[in-house]
Amino acid sequence: MNALLQARELRKSFSEVEAVKAVSFDVNAQEIFGLLGPNGAGKTTLVRMLIHLILPDSGTVQYELDGETREQIEQTQIGYLAEDRTLNPEIPVIRTLIYHGVMRGIGHSRARESAERWLKRFGLADRAGDKVGTLSKGNQQKIQFAAAILHKPKLAVLDEPFSGLDPLNQEMFLELIRELREEGMTVILSAHQMDLVERIADRILLLNKGEEILSGTLDEIRNSAGVNGHITFRVKGKPKLERLLKHPMVIDLESHVGDTITLAVKSDQNLSDLLKTAANSMDILSIRSGGLSLRDIYLRLLAPNGNIGLDESSQVLGSTELARAAARRSS
Repeated sequence: MNALLQARELRKSFSEVEAVKAVSFDVNAQEIFGLLGPNGAGKTTLVRMLIHLILPDSGTVQYELDGETREQIEQTQIGYLAEDRTLNPEIPVIRTLIYHGVMRGIGHSRARESAERWLKRFGLADRAGDKVGTLSKGNQQKIQFAAAILHKPKLAVLDEPFSGLDPLNQEMFLELIRELREEGMTVILSAHQMDLVERIADRILLLNKGEEILSGTLDEIRNSAGVNGHITFRVKGKPKLERLLKHPMVIDLESHVGDTITLAVKSDQNLSDLLKTAANSMDILSIRSGGLSLRDIYLRLLAPNGNIGLDESSQVLGSTELARAAARRSS
């Protein structure tokens, strides 16, 4: 695929803090590119450099548009959903959306038409005349999203788009982002909800403390991490894990919570012998297997080495992974 954007050796420091450290990557045209990591990983700083809200200390950003290489992309070709809510709470919803459309060059009538269409899509047509500040947090996020993309930009940069959304609306946003790609838009998706982004991203760049940890497709990241499979058993009674954990296919005990045991295992190998050992070690009620999630990979790579603190890990990894860590300590 052709690269719409090429970032090379980007660096940015604030006072004595190096927020982004020589990060390089390409974003292909008409793909969803996931930029992932915990708060403080450098995602927002990197995004702002890509769209020229701030300048890098060093490094370059180039765009390939209409057969030409450019150092900047026109603001009418960018849609930017900022991490912080930037809409004026005192302005009515419909006026807010029309204003953003006009500012992005589509004219008043097209802006109104697009705004009304998005309000109907979000079930907010009856709130068009209400002030933005009277909406719930989740509905304000919907208006921010619509304001960012109603002019149909070539590139949509969505910084923490799932903020403030309940699970149902998170699913709706996932579908909307897929639709943007299908309509020809390129999407850069910056977030710390790894479980959501891995479901839709074509490729992923995983950051920690301003540095690249892993990048590529999900399968490529799993292969690079060397822990690309897991198997979960639901068991009856107390299992005998010692022999099972010594099996050559088992990398680690991911968790043992209640009657459920999850093992990190080597991939692309015959499971027959492992299952035979498992059957001799415990009474198995059910089995499921699959590749490790980005959350699991991130925790395996960083938490054991002390490179990610408790506060950060709770933001990135959630209660399930913290429960796993507690289970390891108690086992």
